[in-house]
Amino acid sequence: MVAPRMPDTKIQALIFQKAARDFRYLLNRGYPRRAALELVGNRYQLVHEERHLLHRSVFSSADAKSRQKRIVRLHSIKGKPLAIDGYNVIITIEAGLSGRPLIIGDDGFVRDISGLSANFKSSSKTTRAIQLILDALKRTKPSSTRFLFDAPISKSGALAEEVRTRMKEANLRGDALAIKVPEEILIGFPGIVATSDTAIIDQSKRVVDLAGTLLRRKIKPKTMLRWTRREQFSRFD
Repeated sequence: MVAPRMPDTKIQALIFQKAARDFRYLLNRGYPRRAALELVGNRYQLVHEERHLLHRSVFSSADAKSRQKRIVRLHSIKGKPLAIDGYNVIITIEAGLSGRPLIIGDDGFVRDISGLSANFKSSSKTTRAIQLILDALKRTKPSSTRFLFDAPISKSGALAEEVRTRMKEANLRGDALAIKVPEEILIGFPGIVATSDTAIIDQSKRVVDLAGTLLRRKIKPKTMLRWTRREQFSRFD
């Protein structure tokens, strides 16, 4: 998938802003998300990448507010059990390290919009992303941490073993597992969940945007975009 980018001309930018506005309008009036995106995409003749960007960042006001109420700050995980949506968090941090596009959604969560998760391959960026996470855990001190990776993704077991080893070296309590359906543990987890996956957020009581927090504090990528109040794109700074 080609990574989405900001429209090249003022005319393209205006069209995309109108598409975002209309998508929100339909969502706020109860239109099914998939049907609304198809309707808006067809009307403005958006390409697949532009539709993907809208899907990852534009939400109804009700959904956005509901998710925002579930967000807890990073320091709030102290003394509490933490479950980390492994690929979701690591890939998002890697996107910032690699200069890939990121978007701050209407709900406040930072998301990778390059669509590369299905073809994920561990690299030096993965090592650095894991270290950033472990350093944060050492500072915030959750009672225990459970990293969960999607087993169907290639070499998930090896990645879980690497994280498990590094947790032990850092004297962090917890585990790292590669399982077929991580959502079975993440959804309904009794502690705090680290993810930006909307399906998991909507069924969790407390969620920390771990990747987004570390990106803002430690990396400050220039490729992070957000919607302004006038429904325009701007660089985050």
